[in-house]
Amino acid sequence: MFNPPNASRFFQLVWAIVDEIPPGRVSSYGQIASMIPPSEDWDAASMKRLAARWVGTALRKTPRDLPIPWHRVINSQGKISFPAGGAQAQRQRQLLESEGVQFDRRGKVDFSMVGWTGPAETFLARNGLLPPRLLR
Repeated sequence: MFNPPNASRFFQLVWAIVDEIPPGRVSSYGQIASMIPPSEDWDAASMKRLAARWVGTALRKTPRDLPIPWHRVINSQGKISFPAGGAQAQRQRQLLESEGVQFDRRGKVDFSMVGWTGPAETFLARNGLLPPRLLR
């Protein structure tokens, strides 16, 4: 099963984080997952093993009326995860290139150039993603 026990909350957090990725930057499924601490009802081992897939599931289940920049999330190898040559992969690449993201001849982006380091601490605090000990 690829859904976390509280899928609704997890999905909302994914959507909120992805919405913070600025144009011309990318993040990976795993990086997004690492920004979401496990809650009491999530098994930590499953979270560590499956959370990146859960991020993908959240993006696939994004409501059509929620305009988040889904295209800015790629795999940890710096590649688009849709099958190469397919319409979805072409669309994602087109959207990224229109924002200035460049791909090498192997279809990879350079995370050191366009990787996003994460949302601001204020965003994390506002969404309950910072442990209380880190709140100022």
